Amino acid sequence: MEFSPSDSEQDPLLLSNLKAKGGYGTLPFIVGVDTFEKMASIGLMPNMILYLKSEYGLQNARAVNILFLWSSATNFMPIVGAFLCDSFVGRFRMVSYGSITSLLGMILLLLTTIQPRSPCHQVSESCRSPTTFEFLVLYTSFALMSFGSGGVRSSSIALAVDQLSKREKEEGILERFFNWYCLLSAGTTLIAMTFMVYIQDKLGWTVGFGVPVVLMVISVALFFSASPFYIKRKPKTNLFSGYAQVLVASYKNRLLQLPSQVNYELYHNEKEHMTQIPTEKLRFLNKACVIRNPMHDLTPDGRASDPWSL
Repeated sequence: MEFSPSDSEQDPLLLSNLKAKGGYGTLPFIVGVDTFEKMASIGLMPNMILYLKSEYGLQNARAVNILFLWSSATNFMPIVGAFLCDSFVGRFRMVSYGSITSLLGMILLLLTTIQPRSPCHQVSESCRSPTTFEFLVLYTSFALMSFGSGGVRSSSIALAVDQLSKREKEEGILERFFNWYCLLSAGTTLIAMTFMVYIQDKLGWTVGFGVPVVLMVISVALFFSASPFYIKRKPKTNLFSGYAQVLVASYKNRLLQLPSQVNYELYHNEKEHMTQIPTEKLRFLNKACVIRNPMHDLTPDGRASDPWSL
């Protein structure tokens, strides 16, 4: 069951249930998924060009281009994941979808090592060029891991912060958490660039690609095992709708005159927002939040009766 801040404020029972969840004890389960996902992605990258050249017979230029596109997609997808998380999905679901998708990509990449093939850039009677289907499986595994990275990396830290209460944050647990997370990220990179690469060199591609799969399976299982104890907040609004409402309301109110004096009572503002007075930048958009008739424009709880006009 998921909770939103507005629900907890209205219902004392929901508030008590919300406080019973979370806590710093849930943080290792959340960070574990993020850690092993990064370890797998970083650990697979250094030797991947050798894998593409030796097992798929690719030239340097094409192999480098493939890895560049994979790396670029992996670094860009957290932006997409953050938008989907805040607008539609929510943090817990985004981490869940991302971890499962990343795991599927790793499994698919592992399956590419099962079919033995002779390198076509070497003289061999059994030389066989990879088929279109084999390339499709390889590219699909890269895509799944990139999408999974976008889901996990965009939302895992935010989900972890949701688990901490105000008292725990005031006690400095949040600062210590970020310190340990940065240290863990550095350690993960070091292990991935040494230990994982060593396994691939000494024990072969199947074992080298299989270890990340095993680690990811364990981390995903632990993440979902602690699911009943997580605080799961719902996304508040669709960002695209919010932007569209501002533009439409500004156009509807284009004939209004902005208040000549700074008076926060003339501007509509949600209770949870800290900003009371619009800035002087892009002032024409300020007309979207000018209150014309409080009795007509606002509901009894102070919200806009028609967000497309106010």
